Amino acid sequence: MFPLALTNLSAIDLTIVGVILAIVVGAAIYTRRYTRSVADFLSANRCAGRYLLTLASGMSGLGAITIVAQWEQVYQAGFSAGFWGQMMAPLGLILALSGWIIYRYRETRSMTLAQLMEKRYSRKFRVFSGSLCWISGILNFGIFPAVTARFFIYFLDLPVHTFEVPGLGLTLNLTLGIVMAIELVFAVMIALSGGQISVMVTDFIQGQLSNIIFLALLVTMLLLFPWDVIVETLKQAPEGQSKLNPFDIGRLPDFNIGFFMMMLFITIYNFMVWQGTQGYNSSAINPHEAKMAGILAQFRSGVTYLLIPLAAICAYVLMNAPIHQAATLATQATLDGLGDAQLAKQLTTTVALSNVLPVGIMGLFASVMIMAAVSTDTTYLHSWGSIFIQDVLMPWRRLRGHQDRLTPEKHLRWLKRSIIGVAIFGWCFSMLFPLKEFILMYFQVTGAIFLGGGGAVLIGALYWKRGTTSGAWAAMITGSSLAVSGVLINNVLWPKLLPVIKENYATNEWLTKLPETFWLNGMQLGFLASLTAIAAYIIVSLMAPNPEIEMDELLHRGKYSGVDPEGPDHIVPPSTGLAALGFTKEFTKSDKFVYVLQLAWVAFFFFSFVTICVWQIFQKWSEDWWANWWYFNLLFTGIAGAITTVWFLICGTFDLKRMFLRLKTIQRDENDDGTVEKHLTDKHS
Repeated sequence: MFPLALTNLSAIDLTIVGVILAIVVGAAIYTRRYTRSVADFLSANRCAGRYLLTLASGMSGLGAITIVAQWEQVYQAGFSAGFWGQMMAPLGLILALSGWIIYRYRETRSMTLAQLMEKRYSRKFRVFSGSLCWISGILNFGIFPAVTARFFIYFLDLPVHTFEVPGLGLTLNLTLGIVMAIELVFAVMIALSGGQISVMVTDFIQGQLSNIIFLALLVTMLLLFPWDVIVETLKQAPEGQSKLNPFDIGRLPDFNIGFFMMMLFITIYNFMVWQGTQGYNSSAINPHEAKMAGILAQFRSGVTYLLIPLAAICAYVLMNAPIHQAATLATQATLDGLGDAQLAKQLTTTVALSNVLPVGIMGLFASVMIMAAVSTDTTYLHSWGSIFIQDVLMPWRRLRGHQDRLTPEKHLRWLKRSIIGVAIFGWCFSMLFPLKEFILMYFQVTGAIFLGGGGAVLIGALYWKRGTTSGAWAAMITGSSLAVSGVLINNVLWPKLLPVIKENYATNEWLTKLPETFWLNGMQLGFLASLTAIAAYIIVSLMAPNPEIEMDELLHRGKYSGVDPEGPDHIVPPSTGLAALGFTKEFTKSDKFVYVLQLAWVAFFFFSFVTICVWQIFQKWSEDWWANWWYFNLLFTGIAGAITTVWFLICGTFDLKRMFLRLKTIQRDENDDGTVEKHLTDKHS
């Protein structure tokens, strides 16, 4: 019998975890009655309001793996990383207010991005881009189960058992396999219950519970680690690797200023391209609700992204200050026993927290991480499982001459089987793949398999009528080829070949001095892949014949607006240019209030960022000044986060009730299953 004794959880902790899991499971079971069509399963039949979308999609992006990845970054860079994040504060608001991508995407009424690719380019390109999207997605998702399972193994102090595979020289971690299986089975059950409806409802509930728990955890961390101790410990960081001063991080090897500059570009270029949460992209009641959800999202993450860095900072303090010596020694002993430097970096904060959190708080934190894991797993399983059927298998069938539609029952069976298949792949990949770089770097390079060319292709599809099918092919092939090369070099070829090269050419001074990691990290490789794909799209499109695209038909505007069942009276053409950043005809009084409030919030932090940058030119801040700035951020964001938690709880609950009412009365359309009958570029297909 394999022992799974939860030695780090008391009876109180286990009760907390059990109650929260029961609530989530009950919600998933309840939603099954509302899933009656393919459109229900794929996009909740487009019945979601802004607050429901904001909370649910936010939780779906806050996976346990995302938290662990952020811990890796903050443990290395400290508070300094957060300063450069403020540089992008107005960017998110501008993208949301302008409706960049999301508004036009929703106007096309596409259920998946590749469905849009078929409308705009061709069916063959849909199959190709859908395949790349799916491959990129499942490779990206492939490390989720392992990273999440390792968190629980070391946070709960589970016994690790291994098994040697005879004849292969392969050692398998049985504990890892069992924990991953439990995690994935739980996520699959929720995803299959009601598709996007069950995913969205459970994500909403988990998001709201997590916000409340995060507030309790925030207070606990500051009681365990007094602010003056945190500051004094962070001030001991080496020169060029400051944990407080963002202008003194030039010697950080990965998370330096260049990293955040490239992140700024990629945020714009890849906005709405990544399809890990594709169900949310098409679930809004109408384009304006989707736009408002993006605006509200700027408030949503306050408490969440305050606690995540603080937890890593406290772990750093634990390992470098004599404040909790017994916990420090226990943490170091566990990390030393791992025998893998990169894995030790990944698990440092996890192990540190497991040794310092008190009873009750352990249960709350375990619950948050379970909910974070489940919310992301269910969303990703639903997304990648749906994409394989919708954007690879079904278009491929039609290319092969099968013009008949699947019955809704058979279509749903295929979708559910595909979701199960993605879960099986994730388990197998996590058991075997040797991750040799930071999680965020792996995300960037595997994501670039699709995102490298996908950004140019999506932007061109919605905004540049001169873009051609041949340009789209060129962008996707170029971007994916460079990204795949990066994945192989960083994680397989370089770690495997470098020791062999150094051993065989020990007399060659240049070869023996090659770095242990490749010169370009995942972020840099993804950035180069994106630039190359943009150039390929533009050059090849300009060389090809003008496709003469009718953009109004794609977006259901003008004489084509009647195609939208909501009717022309409900479709207001959006403003363009700078006018899109102000009040448009769609804004109600409450929308205007939210807009002004959000604008003030973003303007404060952005102008603070600019002012501080200018100030540094004339007078450098001391680390004590930086500590005061971070303390102000902590208090201000914490108070605002508490207010928005209550606000979103009330409004989100009303949205949830309205969605169930719409699903109960809406007229289902069996033909609304993602099939495209007409292409705008048939002559280029």
